[in-house]
Amino acid sequence: MKVVIDEKIPFLKDALSRMGHVVYAMPGNRISKNDIHDAEALFVRTRTICDASLLDDTSIEFIGTATIGYDHIDRNYCHTHNIKWTNAPGCNADAVLQYIQCTIYSWAKRNNIAQEDITLGVIGVGQIGQRVAKWAASAGMRLLLNDPPREAAGEQGFAPLEKIADECNVITFHPTLTKDGDYPSFHLADSRFFLSLRKRPLIINASRGPVVDNTALLEACNNNLIGAAAIDVWENEPDINISLLNKAYIATPHIAGYSAEGKLNATRMMIEAFAAHTNYTKELPHIALPFPENRDISAHTIQEALLQIYSPEDETAALKNNPEKFEDLRNNYKLRREPSAYNITII
Repeated sequence: MKVVIDEKIPFLKDALSRMGHVVYAMPGNRISKNDIHDAEALFVRTRTICDASLLDDTSIEFIGTATIGYDHIDRNYCHTHNIKWTNAPGCNADAVLQYIQCTIYSWAKRNNIAQEDITLGVIGVGQIGQRVAKWAASAGMRLLLNDPPREAAGEQGFAPLEKIADECNVITFHPTLTKDGDYPSFHLADSRFFLSLRKRPLIINASRGPVVDNTALLEACNNNLIGAAAIDVWENEPDINISLLNKAYIATPHIAGYSAEGKLNATRMMIEAFAAHTNYTKELPHIALPFPENRDISAHTIQEALLQIYSPEDETAALKNNPEKFEDLRNNYKLRREPSAYNITII
């Protein structure tokens, strides 16, 4: 079977080739109708928009996106044209958790704030939001959760946005990006939301860029309505708002989920879904990660240990110094390792 893949999905080309497929790898933002007209499967990331303009008059019958999000796939088109599609829910949830942890610990260290003095608002309590909430509770933070769809389904323990805006000194966004329905998340954080803030919080967005209105966020920074902004996902990527970039405390090129473990998880999920689609019955290719260099980590606190493993401040400097290289910094990102790959000793 002919398969076209985004060349930046690690481990995938070799695995699919070992399964007997003919694999063509290329930059995801350059995949065209001509490239896939006689291909039967397509594996992408968020930079490949899978809609009628790409898929019409092609042989594609399967699309896999090695991402949690899937707003770049026209699901209605796929349904009406008998194209099966799959994403990778939860694949990089631990990587995003690592990003959130290190962002909060970095901010808390700079501002001399103990983690017990943090009231954390988690907006969107899915695969990632649940992990963030579990970690925050174990770390002794006060926690407020917001997830209207889950609350409407009868679940308990959620707080309205107004309460989060009033009481939290850190707010992190993790909803699925939606523009329609009863609970749209597009521009969920808008000018009205920022004007309602009372604690000048750290605002973190590692979900989807348009969940936070970037113009409104810049105004909030300029008007001292927030204490700091940590932004991994931006509106209009890669043509991001340079003024907002310069104002942000943490600014990274959409890499919160870019751990080696997260990428491996996504590739495994793609292989498994495609094997089921093609009725592949042999043993799936084995993919394993080596141990990281300098695997032993010693620190006085877990916060220090996690920041030794990963510091988003380094990546912030790289993006602020080279905003025109957003795509290069993202596409050529040296995949970090998650804490589980290390031997951590608290001394």
